[in-house]
Amino acid sequence: QVQLVESGGGLVQPGGSLRLSCALSGSILFVYTMGWYRQAPGKQRELVAAITNGGTRDYADSVKGRFTISRDNAKNTVYLQMNSLEPDDTAVYYCNARKEPYYNYWGQGTQVTVSS
Repeated sequence: QVQLVESGGGLVQPGGSLRLSCALSGSILFVYTMGWYRQAPGKQRELVAAITNGGTRDYADSVKGRFTISRDNAKNTVYLQMNSLEPDDTAVYYCNARKEPYYNYWGQGTQVTVSS
């Protein structure tokens, strides 16, 4: 079975940094477009960043210049480096793996809280 497991969330002060990791098992990461989504209380889930198997990256306007998505296919892992964190970044962050037309997998999420 394909599984995604996120790690690296936690509590940080404004201006701080975190690196989230998402490990895929049961398949090969190279096959998928990988994405990070987040959902804050009272808000809809939104795309934060995505990277295709060809290496093309897309970011939400709110995180451009602060967040970087990367993938290590040899380790079957995708990362989200988050710098200059702001209180509005507080959310549960979810990892997603997608391969059209049949496959769309989600992790269970990791909490990121930005507060002084």
